[in-house]
Amino acid sequence: MWTFFHKMGSPRWYYQISGQWLPWIAIVTVSLLVVGSIWGLAIAPMDFRQGNSYRIIYIHVPSVFVAMSGYMVMAIAAAITLIWKMKLAEVVMKCCAPIGAGMTFIALLSGSLWGKPTWGTYWVWDARLTSVLILFFLYLGVIALYEAFEDNISASKACAILSLVGSVNIPIIHWSVEWWNSLHQPATLKLTEESTMHPDMLYPLLIMIAGLYCLFALLLLLHTRSEILVRERGTKWVKELIAAK
Repeated sequence: MWTFFHKMGSPRWYYQISGQWLPWIAIVTVSLLVVGSIWGLAIAPMDFRQGNSYRIIYIHVPSVFVAMSGYMVMAIAAAITLIWKMKLAEVVMKCCAPIGAGMTFIALLSGSLWGKPTWGTYWVWDARLTSVLILFFLYLGVIALYEAFEDNISASKACAILSLVGSVNIPIIHWSVEWWNSLHQPATLKLTEESTMHPDMLYPLLIMIAGLYCLFALLLLLHTRSEILVRERGTKWVKELIAAK
């Protein structure tokens, strides 16, 4: 395990091994998203209360899940950056931010569109909505900090600290509907309880969640590989790689 951990710290090894993963992850991602979207948006039955407007759940819930998980990946990479000063962890931390920000924006937009027919308004300063908005600003803050520093080392330290401090927002997002009186409905999926969704609605949702997680992984691999080439452009192996192409 430790050998694998140290190998993952090598940008060259990571670039080589991730290139082998990419086609398979891409195939799985496309398959899951196509099946899940068709099943959820076209085949799943209409909800007896919300009608067809509930179908936005197949975009909204997966994007929220991935936005939160993406931040935790960034925070873990930040901790590794500060403790072990691993180059690859720094790259992952930086590359997670724009992808996570995109996922959070999709979550906010889809939630607002869902809120209009459900609550009669696109936005309320609800605990869940506000905490997700804060998550979006945290992602933007990490992106902005990287641009604010000319020195990569200083930028990485500042972003790592912000990422770790901001991680306290994740449990707030998760438990907000339980802790405060909230317009937002309780969690659709719970680890400790059986879902109240009908299986015909639940299964496509689970497929979409898996598909969006795979999409996050695919985008992260592509972004980190590009970032590695930029950072390692002066090394022998990158020069040989470019020459071979």
